[in-house]
Amino acid sequence: MTPTPVTSASQGLTLTDELILMLLNEENGYFHQVPGWHLHCAVAGAVLAELSLQGRIDTDPEALYLVDATETGDPALDPILGELAQAPDQRTARYWIERLAPQAEDVIDLTLDRLVERNILQHHDGDFWTLPRTGWQADAHGQSEEGTVSQFIRDRIADVIFNDEIPDPRDIIVLSIVNACDVLRFIFQIDEEVEERIELVCRMDLIGRSIAEAVAQNIAEPIRRHSALTKKMPSIPFRKLLRSPYARNGNVPALFASLAQEFGPVFELRPPIGERMICLAGTEVNQWVNKRGRTYLRTKDYFNDFEKIYGASGVLPSLDGADHFRLRKAMSPGFSRGRLAGQLDQLYGYIRTYLANWEVGDLIPARSCRLLINAHLSPLFVGVDSQDLIDDLVSYKERALAVHIMRALPKMMMKTPGMKRKARTVDRLLERIQTSHTPAQRIDQPRDLADDWLGLHASDPQFVPETMLRFQLSAALVASVYVGDAISFALYGMATQPDLREQIRAEADALFENGDPDGQAINPSTIDVTHRFLMETLRMYPVVPMAIRNVMNACVIEGYEIPVGSRLFIASTAPHYMEEVFPDPHSFDIDRYLPDRAEHRSPGYAPYGLGTHRCLGFRQTELQLAVNVLMLARHFRFEVVPKDYRLQFSPIPNMKPRAKLKFRIVEQLREVPA
Repeated sequence: MTPTPVTSASQGLTLTDELILMLLNEENGYFHQVPGWHLHCAVAGAVLAELSLQGRIDTDPEALYLVDATETGDPALDPILGELAQAPDQRTARYWIERLAPQAEDVIDLTLDRLVERNILQHHDGDFWTLPRTGWQADAHGQSEEGTVSQFIRDRIADVIFNDEIPDPRDIIVLSIVNACDVLRFIFQIDEEVEERIELVCRMDLIGRSIAEAVAQNIAEPIRRHSALTKKMPSIPFRKLLRSPYARNGNVPALFASLAQEFGPVFELRPPIGERMICLAGTEVNQWVNKRGRTYLRTKDYFNDFEKIYGASGVLPSLDGADHFRLRKAMSPGFSRGRLAGQLDQLYGYIRTYLANWEVGDLIPARSCRLLINAHLSPLFVGVDSQDLIDDLVSYKERALAVHIMRALPKMMMKTPGMKRKARTVDRLLERIQTSHTPAQRIDQPRDLADDWLGLHASDPQFVPETMLRFQLSAALVASVYVGDAISFALYGMATQPDLREQIRAEADALFENGDPDGQAINPSTIDVTHRFLMETLRMYPVVPMAIRNVMNACVIEGYEIPVGSRLFIASTAPHYMEEVFPDPHSFDIDRYLPDRAEHRSPGYAPYGLGTHRCLGFRQTELQLAVNVLMLARHFRFEVVPKDYRLQFSPIPNMKPRAKLKFRIVEQLREVPA
């Protein structure tokens, strides 16, 4: 691919742009871990330095002066320029850096958005960033090279610190601020001689020296702890939780929404037996987890015992940091919407084969939706039929989750004769997959997820050892649980809301009228009602309503200090039932997602999780859900059994309808083609 040309890699970049690009760690898709206060001071310093270079302010060791209050047109700079203009007295640069540091988050967000818009950065699901290769003008003589803009900036800084040439004032400022963040050692190989050169360069420019010293002084001092940081965390007796109607019917997001609205977004539960549970619930904490979770939280600690029962270590859900980013990046094609869109003909065939056995009057347990999904997910993902194994695979994993993740059962429950028998089912599945994925067997076969995992194992057995395959290949099928349970909630929604069911059926008929639609034909405009219906289904009935994380670095969340080693229960879907996010939250209303309301455009809508561990295949899942719902609505009409059934949930280890829920086929609208 020809790189996108730009006149100059640094043309139009502000010092905050260059700071962010310098801090990007391309190995893990995020940024070198500068402590929050340090980074905020550095960003504030970069803003002041940029305003100085643009002739809006001047500074010396004694004071910072306003020179020109004319707006720059930059939304990241102008609010700060306005604040400087309104100040009644002159203050030092250090004062202003401390004063402006709390605004750094907004500056960072605006900077990232601008860099993405300019195709200097690429944003990926889970809040990862990468640098696309581009064409840049290497110098004033127009010599062009290819690389990333970040490489160009780093090459400039490398020239400054490894050569004896007199540097440009802009490069001095960038070097001074990045040096104050103490991350140069992660970017370059630095010895004592180079350190002396860096110190010399940082003293060459008055503006850079003044601001860098102010940044360093603020960084050197410990953060003053405000009284808000010492307030006591609300503690909720477990008996109060058990009295809640939402606890009785198993509605986890509604339960935690009600607790958060009474006690705030951070609180603790103290069960009669076991450790206290620190719980987070609300849009504020969702936003914190999205932005700050990777710095303070990790999954590895609580996942260890769960991994061990599969004989694995370092599986995708338990990884953090660079390894997690690398594995997600390597496996993203297998979980992409495009992969499934290219297999729609096979998907339609598998679904029709399963539905062909359904007849009017049949009673369909809600849990059988898992078998419907596995009937096509298994051959598409791992190239084998596993209908005879899926119940044991699911039962084994659900027991392991209840024992080792939720800690709802004692460890001895994994050692019963039944569990030992089901553990052998994992080996039977792995043998079946490996037998069907020899080179001869895969000739002319479309690539599947098993090919991806086995190929990654062959190319890097240290990174993806065989022990990991035992978990990852069986986990691929256990996805039938989550998608199947979501389908059972969708069936309940269609059975109890005939008007919506008819609108979905009309969209299905239009799509299939002239043959099977391809992936491009299934889009939000052609399935508008279906798409919004599924979004509302996932809001009211999220199959994964919460996540667990361990605190690896002490942090402050909404004014509460959380010590190292704490285990957090993050009710990411609690805002689904908060009035201020979704008005009348207990009402099923697909119009919430119309452009004029767009209630989901906030951190409060999180059916697929948050942050770096957001579901890797959520776009594929959206397509899979849509296809299944469209085909069910096109061919059948269902009713709930018993007719007066009020939906209740089994919340462990994931939220699903209780076993009592069944559906009766009351009408077959058209024959299922062979």
